[in-house]
Amino acid sequence: MKILYGVQGTGHGHISRAKVVLPKLRELAEVDVLISGYNFHLELDGPVAYKARGISLNYDNKGSVDFLETALNLKPVKFLQDIQKVPISEYDFIVNDFEPVTAWAAQAAEIPCVAISHQASFLSGKAPRPQRKSLMAEGVLKHFAPCTTAIGSHYLRYDDFIEPPIIRRQIRDLSPSLGGHITVYLPAYDHQTLCSIFNQLKSVEWHVFSPACESAYQKSNVRVFPVGKDSFLKSFESCLGIISSTGFETTSEALFLGKKLLTIPIRNQYEQLCNAAALLKLGGDVVYTINGKFKSRLENWLQNGKVLQIPEISNDADLAKKIIEAGTKGNTSPHRKLEKAYG
Repeated sequence: MKILYGVQGTGHGHISRAKVVLPKLRELAEVDVLISGYNFHLELDGPVAYKARGISLNYDNKGSVDFLETALNLKPVKFLQDIQKVPISEYDFIVNDFEPVTAWAAQAAEIPCVAISHQASFLSGKAPRPQRKSLMAEGVLKHFAPCTTAIGSHYLRYDDFIEPPIIRRQIRDLSPSLGGHITVYLPAYDHQTLCSIFNQLKSVEWHVFSPACESAYQKSNVRVFPVGKDSFLKSFESCLGIISSTGFETTSEALFLGKKLLTIPIRNQYEQLCNAAALLKLGGDVVYTINGKFKSRLENWLQNGKVLQIPEISNDADLAKKIIEAGTKGNTSPHRKLEKAYG
């Protein structure tokens, strides 16, 4: 059996999930990898057979998706060329983590495509949504990387095809403790702006990780680091709490490690607004914008922030078997049942 695994390179979560799923899949089948995107900062373990430009989101350093910059970076002709270059006929089925090139190549060739992603959980109307739903964003979640079978991942099992969070081995192997610093990962914000805010709160030390930082430096009680696997994990392991954007993987890892979490959704990023709605239902702390009230919100969170727990995490081996079963069944999938909810 030969599988092509398509990974969306944008963000932290897709690559982290692939690091868990790929080794287990490779115990059961021959697996090649295609990764697409042009603004990712993490690398996969092991060989990558194909790379494509794909589609990525761009941010404006003020906590929001930059729609103009995202649009300017779209290359539709290149995208179609990448789809045509995928040797899709060599594979029995596709495993896809919100990666559009392999998804559309599979659809064109009528080859089964198994979505294994957090985004796939939103094919269910039972997954939490913000009060103001976006029909356009819902359409993107459904059609960006079409599939024949869905295996979603979310904080809770909101539907029968949704698995609990997939936690990477590096996180599971940590020995968490509560130190005197707060770990900060807000990649859509300028780190210098963040420094000017956190410098005002001297009761703790702040570890700010930024994709725009080229070398580590310290300013008073704020230490700024480039995004790096080892330094981030060390800070994460011993932090008192974490402030992050509302991406699924980082927030799931914070809950798994028993860290209190303050999360700030990236503006205009609908998936993160959905995650924020889910965290609020769990009793979490969410701030939607950094403004003049942010300092007092921080002070209150430092004193009163809650530690949330997730009841379970995904079993790697069982998940790999579910993926194989879903792929070999072809088009028999919860996705078809869910299409009725979308019309």
